[in-house]
Amino acid sequence: MSDKWLCGRFEFTLERPILMGIVNVTPDSFSDGGEHATIDTAIEHARRLVSEGAQILDIGGESTRPGAAPVSVDEELARVIPVVLAMQDAGVAISVDTCKPEVMRAALEAGADMINDVTGFRDPVARELVVQYADCGLCIMHMQGEPRTMQAHPQYEDVVSEVKDYLVGQARQLEALGVERHRICLDPGCGFGKTVEQNFVLLAQLDKLVMQGYPVLLGVSRKSMIGAVTGQPVGQRLPGSLAAALAGVARGAKVLRVHDVAATRDALNVWRAVFEGIQT
Repeated sequence: MSDKWLCGRFEFTLERPILMGIVNVTPDSFSDGGEHATIDTAIEHARRLVSEGAQILDIGGESTRPGAAPVSVDEELARVIPVVLAMQDAGVAISVDTCKPEVMRAALEAGADMINDVTGFRDPVARELVVQYADCGLCIMHMQGEPRTMQAHPQYEDVVSEVKDYLVGQARQLEALGVERHRICLDPGCGFGKTVEQNFVLLAQLDKLVMQGYPVLLGVSRKSMIGAVTGQPVGQRLPGSLAAALAGVARGAKVLRVHDVAATRDALNVWRAVFEGIQT
């Protein structure tokens, strides 16, 4: 595995997990829909995540929860771009969570350091676009289907192999177009077209994806897979989310996409104190 990940203005070493804080500028996201739906509240939330230790902010203007309806390009731009511009000087990398090439271009022109595409750059226009921005980080995620239908009947013969093969295949397509390998990270897409059991199989065998040589991003924070095991509603899934995050780190995850940055930071500090000594 490469010992670095290039993400726009930032070059991350991969010695320790990177914390990515979630900024949903949406009225209908599954865990915090409406809480940060205005530009001002989203910026306030983003600044709080930075103060808690986020190294990347992942800004999204379109909910990808199961059953979510798409929004227009103009609406997504109106939600996302002002937050990108406002956080430019925050000292952290700015990621934009989008699958639309038009939003990708506008975000990168506005200074975003990374594109996080839940469709895994399926769109050839998106692939051609990101080649033009030589330094931006790219997160390729796996999703079976699309948000409106992905949880209807997810089916796999071997979920680990199929997810791994898809992600590596998408990465190689990007590399063939000229994207340098050290710009790419992979996300197995827990909760995106998978049953609860399939999500936990992916988490338990995350090392098989890690072995492909790309940094792996894990996003399990507050998801329904946590609720299925704990019986807790969205607002009470922090303990389960921390347990899942640490399970991912134990299997090689390098980026944790989380709602609760401070709590995850503390959990990781204790983890490091156990495995690396008390200096954190």
